[in-house]
Amino acid sequence: MHASKRLKQLSMVVAVTAALGLATAHGDEIVNIGYTGPLSGGAAQYGKNVLSGIEMGVDEVNAAGGVRIKGKTYKFKVIALDDQYNPAQSAINGRRLVEQDKTPVIFCPHSGGIFALQTFNIQSNFLLMAYSSVPRITETGNKLTVRIPPSFASYVPAFTQVEMKLFGKTVGLAPSDTDYGKIWSKTFREGWERAGGKVVADNPMSYNKSADFYSGVSRVLAAKPDVMFVGGPSEPTALVVKQARELGFKGGFVVMDQAKFDEMAKILDGYSMLNGSIGVLPLVADTRPAMQAYIVRYAKKHNGKNPTSEGLYNYTMVHALAAAMKMADSTKDVAAIRNRLTLAIKSLPGSQNPEEFTGLDANGGSESDAPLALIENDKIKQVRASELMK
Repeated sequence: MHASKRLKQLSMVVAVTAALGLATAHGDEIVNIGYTGPLSGGAAQYGKNVLSGIEMGVDEVNAAGGVRIKGKTYKFKVIALDDQYNPAQSAINGRRLVEQDKTPVIFCPHSGGIFALQTFNIQSNFLLMAYSSVPRITETGNKLTVRIPPSFASYVPAFTQVEMKLFGKTVGLAPSDTDYGKIWSKTFREGWERAGGKVVADNPMSYNKSADFYSGVSRVLAAKPDVMFVGGPSEPTALVVKQARELGFKGGFVVMDQAKFDEMAKILDGYSMLNGSIGVLPLVADTRPAMQAYIVRYAKKHNGKNPTSEGLYNYTMVHALAAAMKMADSTKDVAAIRNRLTLAIKSLPGSQNPEEFTGLDANGGSESDAPLALIENDKIKQVRASELMK
């Protein structure tokens, strides 16, 4: 009886082992794709928007059969960690993702976290997919960093010219006090002053920790600026705009690219308070056919929700990564993958690259000619920077 029981147990072990062996032999290899960004706190929605694009790209890559390399099929798996917009936590998460989850790639959507990860990404041999338009991210010579959105410096001339023409040459700065906000603000200040304008107030605010911006906005408006420079995550940026309007501000807003007009409009009950504002174009207002098709696919997958550029840009880069891995014949040789990303981007069909990225510049920053948005008569007007500069 005892021997029979032992024989039965042994048979079960052999059967399970054989089944596992079969799964290993014929199953897919897994490539973990890391993410560290805000999933709670004031910037949670921003971080979730980024993550939704990464996950949608991963789902499509996997549904299409994954990445086939040297006779093996590789499927992507997202490992997402919350850093609450805290650079120190970004670094902790990054080390965990590399050491514990063996991620060859980590996405991060804020400059503070990106700079923290850049202190060890080359040593730890992972490709940093940086979702931030801060130019310095790719000016440091880090060969394993890709800046996903175009540099925000490219927006400054058009933003400046339009607002000066519409409202005047004085500006009050009221951006987020994050590293990203400080760098954006410095770049904008330099561009504004170079164009003959004057900065009459400079009061960064904690967009992620506050919901009451009365005192900060009041200090800026006391200087009577023609224009306000604002921006951070969409929801608190909308509250700053609302506070300014309620305090009587009649001028225009230059809105940093992190904030999205369509998300702000939900907080502001439409675009009326945003009249005279300039910023990046919400995807839902983009009339290009490939973009409209992407919007439909995204909404279908996310219960009717409209996508943002954070989701779209990261979605495209997931597809680009898959293509670059195929070209490099590796999921681990991150230098080879990075070196093939421009070719990979150019190889993508329009459905996977609705923004029409043309590749990476010499430093690893993406290049495109994205439309901008000007708010007029309670509506979004789609414009090209080249048109605004005429």
